[in-house]
Amino acid sequence: MDTGTHVVMGVALGGLATLDPTVHNDPTLFSAVLVGTIIGSHAPDFDTILKLRNNAVYIRHHRGITHSIPAVILWGILLAGIIHLFVPQVNFLHLWLWTFLAVVIHVFVDIFNAYGTQAYRPFTNKWVAHGFINTFDPYIFILHIAGIFAWMLGANPGYTWLVIYAVITLYYIKRYMDKREIIKKIHDYFPDVKQIATSPTLKQNFWRVAITTTDNFYVGKAENGHIQIVDEFKKVPLPDTEIIQLAKEDKNVSAFLSFSPVYRWEINDYDDFTEVRFIDLRYRSKGHYPFVAVVQIDDNMRIMSSYTGWIFSEQKLQSKLLFEDNPI
Repeated sequence: MDTGTHVVMGVALGGLATLDPTVHNDPTLFSAVLVGTIIGSHAPDFDTILKLRNNAVYIRHHRGITHSIPAVILWGILLAGIIHLFVPQVNFLHLWLWTFLAVVIHVFVDIFNAYGTQAYRPFTNKWVAHGFINTFDPYIFILHIAGIFAWMLGANPGYTWLVIYAVITLYYIKRYMDKREIIKKIHDYFPDVKQIATSPTLKQNFWRVAITTTDNFYVGKAENGHIQIVDEFKKVPLPDTEIIQLAKEDKNVSAFLSFSPVYRWEINDYDDFTEVRFIDLRYRSKGHYPFVAVVQIDDNMRIMSSYTGWIFSEQKLQSKLLFEDNPI
């Protein structure tokens, strides 16, 4: 989820913690727990700082090890331990339990959007992205804001958040059913489907879909239950050539390939160099595919420049390629 939603979820968990008699009867512990749930609900995303280095490092590692099983355990212990240093008189077990729960919920909700996480590391590095909740879902966010206002106006925080999270649970079930219906229709139309990537949007009844079959990639949209294919590409394996092998060794291309499950590639020859471009098919927007990796290789088989990230115009992409390190 986005940062704002993670923060309001931390506030919500602080409210839910008042249902714990130990927390409810100790105002100091409640304050410590509230701090723990707010920080814990955002802690796994502290790896966002990697973007200061370059996009390749960020793409390869964001929502990776910081969202893994060992990291989730360590976040709870570390944050609760730091908070306990400042308020040693409070019950550490209950402080840790609520802080740990905040971290767990952060990672849990992240697996439902299209970006996903490597939540099952170290058992597997596979990206888990169920793709039926938007990274920013206005309904979920508004429900949390309503709960915060109700709490400020005097509503019982524990029962208020219980009701709100019951509604959100039903909403998740509804969105899962929406996705399942889309998947069923795609399978009915394409009997040789190998993979389907769904990306919900801010519009409740509008989804992006990227479909992999035996021989083709199809990019489409699902709107009000109707699926429309807007692009079709032949599924061509990467050739085993020297230039492709060199391209795959580039840090930006390597990061892209480690993350993107559905992409096409193209090779363009120019006077002084060859450009290899990889294009993620999951995020088509207004006729454009913004998530790419590009590497330019000169006639002496040396990498001139490369870039990976979100680009919404060719002019912007070319300007990024002028800089060797491409910091952002």
